[in-house]
Amino acid sequence: MKKKKIISWNVNGIRAWHKKGAMDELLLTLNPDIFCLQEIKAEQIQLSEEIQDPKGYFSYFDSSKMRKGYSGVALYTKEEPLEVVAGLGVKALDQEGRLLTAFYEGYVVITGYFPNGGSGEERLDYKMRFYKAFLKYIKKLRKDGYQVVFCGDINTAHQAVDLARPKPNEKNTGFLPMEREWIDEVIKSDFVDTWRELNPDLVDRYSYWDVKTRSRERNVGWRIDYFFIDRSLLPSLRNASIHEDLYGSDHCPISIDINI
Repeated sequence: MKKKKIISWNVNGIRAWHKKGAMDELLLTLNPDIFCLQEIKAEQIQLSEEIQDPKGYFSYFDSSKMRKGYSGVALYTKEEPLEVVAGLGVKALDQEGRLLTAFYEGYVVITGYFPNGGSGEERLDYKMRFYKAFLKYIKKLRKDGYQVVFCGDINTAHQAVDLARPKPNEKNTGFLPMEREWIDEVIKSDFVDTWRELNPDLVDRYSYWDVKTRSRERNVGWRIDYFFIDRSLLPSLRNASIHEDLYGSDHCPISIDINI
């Protein structure tokens, strides 16, 4: 069992993110053992060698099968996994390139770009179906003997403390009761929100800010990026951080240090 630093970052376009030097800064500043990216907006074939194959890492990608330049996730790891699987195994939910699971000895690390529920009832329904299938998926992984670490852009703020303006957003996707109740269900299923577990009283800490309204400058944000771990791993958790000082996207990276 070794201490590992795992990073999650919604990069909102991996090619633009890389051009800004954010990948180099991430590797130099934090030196992660595993880093998980969401919303890469590219197919692997479109990526430069530097992005596809950074020195010292094995890399894996899943992209949208429906629209180019949309969605997509990536996972980079110093230790070669036993296997990496894309999707949930549900065809109707696996066309947008939203999930990668890396299997190691006794545990898994999952990077997920969970759907946004905007653009009408159909997308909200899709989001809730994805949520339901995902919870079923991670419960099965646990039943199969794996300890689960999952991270990514969940696209929902769990509690009022997790967004700057809860009251005006009560009827907006990302803070709807049904979306927040799903996170309640995840926690009831013995998965731990690592940041809130270690920082129960910290406020005004967010991972996403709207670019159009320049909300990052005013810290009018949302905490919609998470690391969840099996409760059985909690004694091994050493740190959970939000890295607001790292730029390159409308989200900032988050991380955990864990003995695993």
